[in-house]
Amino acid sequence: MSDVKDKRLYQIALTQISGVGDITARNILKIVGDEEAIFKSSRKSLLAIAGISTRIVDEILNPKVLLMAEEELTFVEKNNISAYFISDKEYPARLRECADAPILFYFKGSVDFNAEHIISIVGTRNSSTYGNVFCDSFLKDISSVLPNTLIVSGLAYGIDISAHRAALKYNLPTVGILAHGLDTIYPSVHRQTAAEMVKSGGVLSEFRSKTSPDRFNFVRRNRIVAGLADAVIVVESDIKGGSLITAEIANSYCKDIFAVPGKITDKYSQGCNKLIASHKADLFQSTEYFLQQMGWDTVSDKKKSPKQQELFFNLTDEQQCIVDRLSTVDSLHIDQLARDVNSPAFQLFSTLLEMEMRGLIKNLPGNMYSLV
Repeated sequence: MSDVKDKRLYQIALTQISGVGDITARNILKIVGDEEAIFKSSRKSLLAIAGISTRIVDEILNPKVLLMAEEELTFVEKNNISAYFISDKEYPARLRECADAPILFYFKGSVDFNAEHIISIVGTRNSSTYGNVFCDSFLKDISSVLPNTLIVSGLAYGIDISAHRAALKYNLPTVGILAHGLDTIYPSVHRQTAAEMVKSGGVLSEFRSKTSPDRFNFVRRNRIVAGLADAVIVVESDIKGGSLITAEIANSYCKDIFAVPGKITDKYSQGCNKLIASHKADLFQSTEYFLQQMGWDTVSDKKKSPKQQELFFNLTDEQQCIVDRLSTVDSLHIDQLARDVNSPAFQLFSTLLEMEMRGLIKNLPGNMYSLV
């Protein structure tokens, strides 16, 4: 077995240990230093690792773990599937920053996971004409302005598949995040779309082959949908839809979140309207507005120098973060600004007030802020 293949075997094995999740695996890896060394360490050495129980040590030393890894490695190689490990330089940089990012995932296709712009689009499985038309119209706009934008979704019924198909229609790369192994496609009616996606994008899963699409797996895959992107757009969602879970996760990752508003009488607009009303998502007003809020408009993409940033002296770290963020947009709501600089809105108010009195920023109607 070659060194590269041998290394991949131990990386896969690390994901097959019963009772060891991504966070624990990363902690063990940080202490031991090498995935192969984990499986070649003595029982005494493993027990010396803080937080590692006897049961987990037994699971690490269980010979079935490497046997399962060998089986999966054979499947991966036979089907021309790529495996991305957390330490690989090709591993998505945005996702790596998430504390619970998968330590390893499998991918079929070809795409740049570190593309300059990545958008995740999520929504109900019972999408209406309104939601489907939004996906088509929005991605048509994006394709004309930012033609290399990567579109991420979950390949499910409804908004997910509408987003993928619109991306394909307008020649945007698109990736589907699956809640099962890459040996199958669920739902099966989306198999043809998945095959087309592999040509320009692909399908991704953290689950080994023969894993069924169980309910809990869909919740787990949502963190990848959120973690891969710069922004998450919720198109249609019930008041308790799975898309709201993705939005909550994205919030915890300090991602930009937008929700497409709908009629208050529409069941599948209630979730979006709730996100907007609770200030957990920005109101999606137009593609132009979205690009401005993201700093992806034409001026920003030309790397325009930050507005008057060179004139600001003696700023605290928090104030500098605020200036850096506001320099990329015309204005920003305090809740979005709080997420971007990782500071609670109620604590941010005093800082913003001080900066306003110094003449650095302006307080606009609707709790919006901009640089002077």
